Amino acid sequence: MEFSRAQYEAVIAEIEAGTKTLEAKLAEVKPAAKNATSHWWIDPVSAEAINYIADKTVEIGTGILNWILDVLKGATAPIWMFVDAYHWMDLRGTANAVSTDLSTQNLVIDDSDWRGKARDNYLAAAGAQAGAAARVGSIAGSTAGMLATCAGAGLAFYIAVAAVLAKLIATTVAAVAALGSVVFSWVGAGLVLQEAGFSTTALWAASATLAGFLGTQAAAMITMHGDTVDPTSFPNGVWPKPNSAQYNDATVFDANGKVDADWSLKKD
Repeated sequence: MEFSRAQYEAVIAEIEAGTKTLEAKLAEVKPAAKNATSHWWIDPVSAEAINYIADKTVEIGTGILNWILDVLKGATAPIWMFVDAYHWMDLRGTANAVSTDLSTQNLVIDDSDWRGKARDNYLAAAGAQAGAAARVGSIAGSTAGMLATCAGAGLAFYIAVAAVLAKLIATTVAAVAALGSVVFSWVGAGLVLQEAGFSTTALWAASATLAGFLGTQAAAMITMHGDTVDPTSFPNGVWPKPNSAQYNDATVFDANGKVDADWSLKKD
């Protein structure tokens, strides 16, 4: 799912407001049950059963509420993933610019090259630097892509949480109303318990999906680590050396390939 910061912040705000609403509505369940069972025509057995179910309703509802509050502690993570992805793309652009500047076709003067050992060694060393910079750009691009994708997964997860929370709030409101009607006390007592089962299943499914997705991303990070230590661009796991010691031979060749000529430019 593509990440939208505005949409994400709206979803989180909705969840934060919803948790307060749910907490307030759960606080009304027990008083509503006690009021419904206080009438003389409600037999003691039924009254005890309704109050017991009301207690369990609050217990389970509070458990779900606490779980939602707990996952909200990580609510800022997708935003920072999105921001970091943006910065990694900046790094990608910088690294690719360095790689381009160090390419052979850009290391020319007036569309010409000098000829000689120093020139050949210089271009060879510059080519290694360009390759390493290009690899940094590739790694930065992959990192940005994974961060953006993880941010999108976080958005999808919290949207699922918001949907479950909204439905649970609506059910709790209906349960309190049913308990208050006395006639439908049994219906009200069972509504939240029924919805709690659905909500718990939905939340665990969303969590499992998110965990599986992030597990795949973790595997991708391991692959990316392999790229950073790949000796193809980073010999022995380090940045390639400039090999400046190889520039001490200033021998040049003239257009006919003769050694020890005066400095000259190779021309077409």
